[in-house]
Amino acid sequence: MKIDIVTPLGRIFQGEIKEATFPGVDGEFGVLEGHSPLVTTLQPGLITIKKENGKEEVIAVNWGYVEVTPDHVNVLVDGAVPVVGSSESEIAQAIEKAKQLIKDAADSDALVAAVEAKIESAARAI
Repeated sequence: MKIDIVTPLGRIFQGEIKEATFPGVDGEFGVLEGHSPLVTTLQPGLITIKKENGKEEVIAVNWGYVEVTPDHVNVLVDGAVPVVGSSESEIAQAIEKAKQLIKDAADSDALVAAVEAKIESAARAI
């Protein structure tokens, strides 16, 4: 299955994936190849992508839309921060940027705390 994640500033991620999880407005949901067509709104949170090779990538988003077809996922978000890096300091900077993105977008302290915990957990897995 293919995925494209795009912001107004450009493409954040593109590639073949095995599965993905999104922060939908009605709750977190997962997508696998062959998923029924769907268009929905995203709330502040994390997109978790499992690549074909089994590795995971995490991207913090503030809000946006996702369109799912049986073999492709298109994601348009206002802001996104990939939680990646080649060194501990780069990963730490990405985590701080991701937390700030969520804090600026979320209207609930509980949501911010939950997403920050997921970011920290995801970063430890990198």
